[in-house]
Amino acid sequence: MRIMGLKKPMILLAIMLIGSGLMEGTAGAEEPYNLGVALALSGPGALYSMDGAKAIELAVDEINAQGGMLGKHPIKLFVRDTLTRPDAAERKARELILDDNVRCILGTYSSACAIAIKPVCREHKVLHIAAISNSENITKTNFSPYTFSVVPNTYMQAKAVALGIAKLSKEKQWDEYVTLASDYEWGRSSQSIFVQILKQTAPHLKLKNAFWPTLGETEFYPYIRKISIEKPDFVYGSLASKDNELWINQAKTFGFFELFPYQGSLISVSELIAQGDMLPRGVIGVCRAPFFAHMDEPMMSNFVKNYKGRYGQYPSDWAVMEYDAVYALKQGIEQAGNIDSEKVKDAMSGLTIKTTRGQLSFRKIDNQLNCPSYIGMVDKSPDYPFPIYKDLIIIRGEDSWRSETEIQASRDIK
Repeated sequence: MRIMGLKKPMILLAIMLIGSGLMEGTAGAEEPYNLGVALALSGPGALYSMDGAKAIELAVDEINAQGGMLGKHPIKLFVRDTLTRPDAAERKARELILDDNVRCILGTYSSACAIAIKPVCREHKVLHIAAISNSENITKTNFSPYTFSVVPNTYMQAKAVALGIAKLSKEKQWDEYVTLASDYEWGRSSQSIFVQILKQTAPHLKLKNAFWPTLGETEFYPYIRKISIEKPDFVYGSLASKDNELWINQAKTFGFFELFPYQGSLISVSELIAQGDMLPRGVIGVCRAPFFAHMDEPMMSNFVKNYKGRYGQYPSDWAVMEYDAVYALKQGIEQAGNIDSEKVKDAMSGLTIKTTRGQLSFRKIDNQLNCPSYIGMVDKSPDYPFPIYKDLIIIRGEDSWRSETEIQASRDIK
């Protein structure tokens, strides 16, 4: 199956064909495994989602080449575009379940979309694996035993950044800061957690102001002006995808990064590749699954080789995590010895799996994978035609996630 090589006008046609089952043959095989994908193939999330869709395609082809799940259940892929909108995500999830009879839904870009999908999957007892969206509320609140996360959540990433900034603030004698975060679930959650943790780790730091550009914002000059008036010691950023790219490019033209240290921005492999030399050096960024951090892992090196061979590009964080999501599902099915979702969800709870990022485990209380966060300084690399992270710091999941006591306490509140 090769849909992602098609030109964009053909993508929706390919999706419809997949949805009708016309692009997968199952002759001579046992019951197929219907796998749903709910990704933002249009809207603000398209940049990341298309990479994720490519990785899913690759993983499915690899598994089907071995006969499918358990070597006998070929995977049929059903893809839906969430439009980066929660209402559309909920509607598409129901279509995948009721029309296409999927047993699992992979996705999606927006945390608000993932939270909209979660109760639908629980209602119909369908597995749900979040691999790009990462609000901690996906697994923390209104817990669903059918929902799993293979991405470091907002708490994990914000804590990792806060710990680093607390140390820097003492070294550089910083006293005041402002935040710039996208005004939707992920941005709000990331900013809130960061501010809370910073109060604990660096109580001398004062938040002067918080700015909330809308998701899909294209004009950041008003924010540059407002931040400059505040004159903070540093700025904490929580922007992603195209928003982050536009912000960096516009701020750079004003020499913003020479005036104000900018910390915590989500600078994924997508931005490292797309912006290259345009990215200001010395900016401290955070990412979720950079391939270059784990090239010593056979699964990662093999994935990079195959992904690059098929698509002619290096895999982004989003590709890495969606690829891991497919193989997490595969290993859950193998542990259960069955494709029945009830048995698979039970088998995946607490399961240690092999991923491109090494051996990782799902925590039973919230089905969160103990995946690491990555922090570093943007710098050129002799090994790749784009910058990567210098002095990369890898924060383990178990060192950054919220304690089980805190999670349980939040659930006990009526």
